[in-house]
Amino acid sequence: MKTGFWEAPEGVEENMTLVPLGPVAEDTRGRNSLSFLATAAGAEAVAACPRAAALLPQLAEALAVQKVSEPGRLFDITDYDGDDLELIGQVLGQGEVSGAAALPDSVTAEIQEATVAGLWRVRFFDAARRLAADYLEIAAIPEIVRRAASLGAEHLAFGASPPGAMNVMPLLAEINERMSQPVLDRAPHVINFSLLPMNEVDMGFLQQTLGEGSVQLLSRGYGACKVTATGARNVWSVQFFNATDAIILDTLEIGDVPAAACAAEEDFRDSAERLREIHEAYFT
Repeated sequence: MKTGFWEAPEGVEENMTLVPLGPVAEDTRGRNSLSFLATAAGAEAVAACPRAAALLPQLAEALAVQKVSEPGRLFDITDYDGDDLELIGQVLGQGEVSGAAALPDSVTAEIQEATVAGLWRVRFFDAARRLAADYLEIAAIPEIVRRAASLGAEHLAFGASPPGAMNVMPLLAEINERMSQPVLDRAPHVINFSLLPMNEVDMGFLQQTLGEGSVQLLSRGYGACKVTATGARNVWSVQFFNATDAIILDTLEIGDVPAAACAAEEDFRDSAERLREIHEAYFT
């Protein structure tokens, strides 16, 4: 079986060295604590957390009007007290997509989608793992993902073809040419390694040339999907895994953040309705 683009022989996690995303098998999607809200203790928590209670209708209203093509809306919760943050975490839960982005000055952004798609929690930590900022964002994908990915190289630099290579040089030329094109308002250019005659020399030289980027995302929708920014701007590794963590589709995408990690237009409306239902059931 051909080795995946970012897969080491020992396992799929080995080359995910930027920040830990957790094992693929640890499926936390859909996990929240709404049952707690139906208890007496939950009712007491709701009464004691007016800021969290007031936030839900604001989130629902923003979700109802959000569009994929528009900038996201931020809700800063950095200065919320511990009880409010705990209640917000229980209500929002953990959705299908999580990840991290490495930023300058050793700052890391940790990203978690809520159980309602299109609503994200983004927390920033400094080099000492001190929390620097904590906010909720309504968007197809948090803006920090695009900003971190934009730190990649604008053009590829590579030398002569390595001995034993088959097709890596024309592929690198293709990637370099596609990288120079605007990414907005156009479909991504997809390179499927399952359809390419690429040997180990090709793959090794391709990995070395592209380098590792600053964003890693893991989606646990229908099966697991890892979306990893390479060191080349707008070039992403997108890998789909089956239940045994074997790669079933291994691609590069050249363009905006891959759709596998992003919320869709209809997600915003569904999520707005769900938040309204939660607020009506437990907070009024």
